Amino acid sequence: MILENITALDIPSFQHPTYWKTFFRALKALGPAEIPGRNLDLQRFLRENGVTYNIYGDPDGINRPWSLDMIPFLISAAEWTHISRGLEQRAILFNLLLKDIYGEQQLLRDGILPMEVVYNHPGFLRQCVGVDLPFQNHLVLYSADMARTSDGKIWVMNDRTQAPSGSGYALENRLAMARIVPELFQGMKVARLSPYFHSLRRALMGLCTEKSKDPRIVILTPGPSNETYFEHAYLASYLGYTLVQGNDLMVKDRQVWLKTIGGLEKVDVILRRIDDVYADPLELREDSQLGIPGLLQAVRSGNVSIANPMGSSVVENPGLMPFLPAIADRLLGGSLLLPNIASWWCGQKNELNYVLDNLDRLIIKRIARSSFQGSSVDGSALSNEALAALKARIKAQPTLYVGQEKALFAGTPALVGGEVVSRDALFRSFAVSNGDGYAIMTGGLTRTANSEGHYIISNQAGGVSKDTWVIGIDQGSLTSFKKDIEAIEEPVQYRAEILPSNTAENLFWVGRYAERLLSNARFQRTVMQFVEEANKAFNENEEALRQSLLQALTMYTFTYPGFVEPETADCWSNPWPELYDILFNVNRAGSLAANFNLFHRAVHTARDHWSTDTWRVLRDMEENWQQAINQPQRNPHRVAYTLDNLITSLVAFVGLNRDSISREQGWGILNMGQKMEQCLLLISMLRATLVRKQDEQVEYILQEAVLKANECLVNYRYKYRSHIKLPLVLDLMLHDQNNPRSLLYLIEKLKAGTKDLPKINQAGALPDHERVLQEAEKLLRQADKEKLAAVASSKNCYKNLETFLGNMNGLLLSLPNIISKAYFQHAQGANQLFPAHQPLRK
Repeated sequence: MILENITALDIPSFQHPTYWKTFFRALKALGPAEIPGRNLDLQRFLRENGVTYNIYGDPDGINRPWSLDMIPFLISAAEWTHISRGLEQRAILFNLLLKDIYGEQQLLRDGILPMEVVYNHPGFLRQCVGVDLPFQNHLVLYSADMARTSDGKIWVMNDRTQAPSGSGYALENRLAMARIVPELFQGMKVARLSPYFHSLRRALMGLCTEKSKDPRIVILTPGPSNETYFEHAYLASYLGYTLVQGNDLMVKDRQVWLKTIGGLEKVDVILRRIDDVYADPLELREDSQLGIPGLLQAVRSGNVSIANPMGSSVVENPGLMPFLPAIADRLLGGSLLLPNIASWWCGQKNELNYVLDNLDRLIIKRIARSSFQGSSVDGSALSNEALAALKARIKAQPTLYVGQEKALFAGTPALVGGEVVSRDALFRSFAVSNGDGYAIMTGGLTRTANSEGHYIISNQAGGVSKDTWVIGIDQGSLTSFKKDIEAIEEPVQYRAEILPSNTAENLFWVGRYAERLLSNARFQRTVMQFVEEANKAFNENEEALRQSLLQALTMYTFTYPGFVEPETADCWSNPWPELYDILFNVNRAGSLAANFNLFHRAVHTARDHWSTDTWRVLRDMEENWQQAINQPQRNPHRVAYTLDNLITSLVAFVGLNRDSISREQGWGILNMGQKMEQCLLLISMLRATLVRKQDEQVEYILQEAVLKANECLVNYRYKYRSHIKLPLVLDLMLHDQNNPRSLLYLIEKLKAGTKDLPKINQAGALPDHERVLQEAEKLLRQADKEKLAAVASSKNCYKNLETFLGNMNGLLLSLPNIISKAYFQHAQGANQLFPAHQPLRK
């Protein structure tokens, strides 16, 4: 057990055994029974908070829960002083290097840096050469992966300059540790991480070319499929910035604009989290669906600032490492405080021969990273055939490869399977521009190998994260820290929430999919209950009832042909295979599983709008539904229990959003989508169940099913105190202003909600969506329940009801398209990005 091997763990002197003894004393105090429980609580906390890391190419990789080790990575104050100075020096060096590569290129001219290292790297963007940026530090953000070797020295393994990730995960790790195991912090004097994020906010504010007290700063993300999308949304929420995708932005008049439901808003600063080559399909990768056409021209014009600037990925090239000492001597006049791991660029003859001769003892890297395939290979882990193939690839394109020493890492304690064991670790820390220099995060993100002897450490390879503690640093009291922050931050005026069009559309569809999922689950549960209760011997009416209910289910869910045109007659005697398929077949349009996937996708796209409690409900819902999908054996009772859980979770999701989302445009759009879907689904259900004239007993049960599926049966009994009758059912479901499920109630709520939408200039005319709602309300109020319940002369249908529902459906079905065209698309005609008289730059 864990307590048995703590005291036997050998901690080298350079890892500060005094601190480790203090930590393990606190860990042992938890007791052998408490430690496993706290570890489970830690993972549960991260899962419920929606902390994920997506893994490309892994079927289970989308939204994979984040893993955190309870034992942190410790760094002493003295060691950290050296590390932080070295990180700041490297940030300054890479900033100067970036300036030179896109400016005078003196290092290339003097032969200090081979041109093949730069020009063969896809991150070198010729379109960015000569772009004048008005700031001293072009490189706003920098991070480095470091490791301790067995002699206690710190070596830099990788530099990250394009869009360094991990700071948000580091902050979430710290929050989880402080919440679940606060006892472990006692006596450790662990440095806070928050000063880094205050420096980040100030740095981004300082990038605004027009000195505004409230600049528009956005975080540009590739979207929910990106591996670190959680962090993008988390930082947007933490920093208070707008999370956007490429289609949220547009360039007009050489300026970048944010498309909101109220119109266009000028963007001053972009914190970029997409690869630079995808940022502008007009000048860079023309196949990019992630960028903003014309963005580079807006940068050249000085109308928008980007952190980090496009083209900065060229300096995170591992091919630079062998030349960094000479570059540091030229640009800084000194040596590196944090040395690189020994590296050999294969574009040089002697270095190429060394790498080829020692291939089985080195780590081989491509000079350009790829998120979709590993860019690092451990030569010692390859077979003879794989080594031969790798050698052939290196010989064919030697300038694209680097060999690195396989250094012997110093192990760090890790909690694995209830035991404290030693694991190799990489730790990453972060720097952000701060005036003439850089501010360093006092801590960072540590990752350990997922198994012993696994040298290459990465999240994509299944690494486990650790909180990183810098200990023994006196940062002053929390009160003095808050006063310092307040003194350096200027007060800003309150800005009402301006919802980006793409975000608004996602929230709109979250509302629609949530209601579609909820209503479908309720109706399917109702139908299954009636069918299950009728599993006794059938008389003629019961058989007709069964067929009517099952056909209504097909029409309501649009899962044709289903029970409307059954393939065999057996479906009437045994409808369960078809019922289960309508529920769980993810590839069937209209199925509950397909609708769940649509809901899930929309929810994760708008993830920065959900509270912690909401995420807890969502994660439980997702896990329970996935278990139901994977369940090989099904029976009606178990499926009914699954639907009960799903319905309860969806009701909780809707209720939590009602209490937590701002009552500005975010909640209004979400609620509007939900109410529109309720209207359309109610009409669809009434058309599927009540229009046809049937046996009196069958009609009675169908009307009861409608009331039950809409949670209105109790209301009906309380209000009318009568047996179920069609005119009264129609009165309750169409005209009752006090019934929150009635069509009149929903339309009135929609009218009130649409009045809060930004006004679009239509020369004083009534907006189209308000006109449609007025027509729908007029049509509804003119409808008489007795006339609607009158049987047509043909005696086979309620013709007035059928006509009324068809007309109402046609009106309300146009409403989502009108809202989308007015507020989500912002379509505009073609415009010339460059003035015709502008001379070409020589």
